[in-house]
Amino acid sequence: MTITTGSPPTHDTPADLARGLVTGGVIGASVTAFVSGCVIEKTSLIVMGLLIAAVYALAFFLATLPRRAREAAVAPRTALAMIESLEAVGGESSDVPVQFDLTVAPDDSPAYRVEVRQDVNLVELADYRPRGIVVVEYPPDRPWKARIVRRPTPEWEQRVAGARLDSAPGPVMRSDPVQGWAGGLLTLLGLLLGTAAVLVPYRADLFGADASRAAPRPSVSSSSSTTTVTSATGTITLGPGRSMLGQNELRSSVESLTRGHRRQALSVVVQDRMLTVVFSPTGVRSTGFDPRSLPFDRVQPLVEEATTTLGVGSPHSWQLTADGLTGSVTLRIVVTGAAGTGTLEADGQGKVTRRSSS
Repeated sequence: MTITTGSPPTHDTPADLARGLVTGGVIGASVTAFVSGCVIEKTSLIVMGLLIAAVYALAFFLATLPRRAREAAVAPRTALAMIESLEAVGGESSDVPVQFDLTVAPDDSPAYRVEVRQDVNLVELADYRPRGIVVVEYPPDRPWKARIVRRPTPEWEQRVAGARLDSAPGPVMRSDPVQGWAGGLLTLLGLLLGTAAVLVPYRADLFGADASRAAPRPSVSSSSSTTTVTSATGTITLGPGRSMLGQNELRSSVESLTRGHRRQALSVVVQDRMLTVVFSPTGVRSTGFDPRSLPFDRVQPLVEEATTTLGVGSPHSWQLTADGLTGSVTLRIVVTGAAGTGTLEADGQGKVTRRSSS
């Protein structure tokens, strides 16, 4: 049987161009829908993003199933080949991608040149050398898809041992032809169109939600302190001459931020004149704690202990962070001084559990 060893197509066919445009559109629409749904907390948009990707994947699988079945039904051909040259093109694992330039010599058709890329184990890499003979397999209708057989049958091993091949002239066919620029351009266009198809209908929800969430509620100011409360955080800044370590200052500040609701807190950050509470998202069940349950009476002694016993010299600043992300409340006081940084940790009752300095 004689085969025609024509070169593989080197340009994008209309089907390839259409597939690239649709693929780009699906990627843009599905990813944008999923991310936008998470941002504006719209479940239907999240489901739509996942559904678009799933439907396209299923359609692509079904559309290519007949072609893949036809290709699988065709038995591959086996032939001897000579390595003209080889070059490792990268890889940090045990299998190294190697670019082979081969002369393939079928038994009943003219020899031809082909360039293939194949992963080769580092242990076996020394077995491949220029002018060496190997066994390859390829589909009869696509000879440029040649692959080196790592474990040939005993019959082909005997043929390799006594084979002598001459180099075939070019041109060199490539197993993975370079795609044209038009395909990449249409894929990018499809990506932009898919993204716009989601952003345009939901632009009011997306950008309106971001603006409303970013805009804080009106601040409540006085000559001694400033309070700012948003849907996610609450902050109190004391006026000059006052400190969160003052009597009942921290307790009253926390109560003023939590007055009127029972929202859990993800973290509470205390500095000398500032308190910040990060609240759990509304309507989302998450690990948190009641900021009013903090051991307020232990805060001042813990800060004094951290600033005097951790060996940081004259302390420049201190910060207390309380979080309950692990299920139990942990207090962490970080003190910075001329001699370094010290950390003191305590449990939810204010009992010291660890000290460290650097």
